[in-house]
Amino acid sequence: MKKKILIASFDLAIGGVERSLIGLLNQLDYSTYDVDLMLFKHEGEFLPFLPEGPHLLDEVPQYATFRKSIYQILKEGYYPIGVSRLLARSLSSIHGKIKRIDEPGYLAIQYGWEMSTPFLPKLNKEYDVAIGFLWPHHFIGEKVKAKKKIGWIHTDYSNIYVNKKLESHMWNKLDNIVAVSNDCSKTFLNIFPSFKGKTSVIENVLSPLIIREQANLEMPTEIKKLPGKTILVTVGRFSHAKGLDYAIRACKELLDTGYDVEWYVVGYGPLEDELNKLINELNLKDRFFLLGKKINPYPYIKACDIYVQPSRYEGKAVTIREAQILGKPVVMTNFPTAKSQARDEYDALITPLSTSGIVKGIKRLVDNEDLRARLISNIRKKDYGNETEVEKLYQLIEA
Repeated sequence: MKKKILIASFDLAIGGVERSLIGLLNQLDYSTYDVDLMLFKHEGEFLPFLPEGPHLLDEVPQYATFRKSIYQILKEGYYPIGVSRLLARSLSSIHGKIKRIDEPGYLAIQYGWEMSTPFLPKLNKEYDVAIGFLWPHHFIGEKVKAKKKIGWIHTDYSNIYVNKKLESHMWNKLDNIVAVSNDCSKTFLNIFPSFKGKTSVIENVLSPLIIREQANLEMPTEIKKLPGKTILVTVGRFSHAKGLDYAIRACKELLDTGYDVEWYVVGYGPLEDELNKLINELNLKDRFFLLGKKINPYPYIKACDIYVQPSRYEGKAVTIREAQILGKPVVMTNFPTAKSQARDEYDALITPLSTSGIVKGIKRLVDNEDLRARLISNIRKKDYGNETEVEKLYQLIEA
């Protein structure tokens, strides 16, 4: 008899976590497992890429509110949830100001779930295993009946601020915790050492074959390659974590020192207006381009000369691995989990986490053809495919 598995996430909007979820769903053995997929909101550019194996559960209106504004929630009549979210926003703002937190967004999400959970319905069906793929995990912890519960970590806990008591309470309701990299696991366990016995690492599942096939599907019309010009590409959400403000300033410095570069960023997010303002202030409108959402970012990565990851922090940057699969030299900042992603001067150039660090790294790769060729050669020798990571999940399910 097949084991019944539930996998839960928010939606399938363009993002690294969502792309990783599609990768996992493509590798699961549906002859052995009966898989239900719970998406809080049935939306997102990756919806058409869902494989045939999992059964997509009907959208539940109360959970769909987590992808809506407080105004929308109240307008639709979900008053307890709307008021809870409003209180959570206020509390996280106050807490953030008291603690002088740069990014209190995680607190707002955490408090939002803590205060809204009592007003959310339980799932009627019982499962052998329930998997929460995107933090926080109140849904599988409190609203799902399952013999085993597993929650994923995709972020670097050394760079986010949460209420530790509430966070510990949430993780205590799960049987297993999965981090997407060794360093991601370490930063989590540095804060919550008591969970060491139930924490393991399963990397994001990537298929080089699929990535290479998709990279060849189209030619990006926005990018015009000209002799002597260096094309830089970054893929990522327009958020504080991704360090795109560093990238914009680095682009300005490169141009001012005589380097003929154009920088293209594939992505979207809350800081778009702020980033556009900085681009305009530095007169970079014809050199630094925010391209917006792209369902298939791989042709853009394929078209670049250097892939740049200017992040402040990452759990596991899927885009770095994707760029390496496509044979691109990578310049990446030395964010806390960087060493788990690449080997400096072997398959990437890891630079200090600053504008000047990014500039120096890019200059080195532009000026030093031997270094660039060596990185590319090493990348092409390495097999970055990790489809077998799904076997680790099977071990957790069967344990």
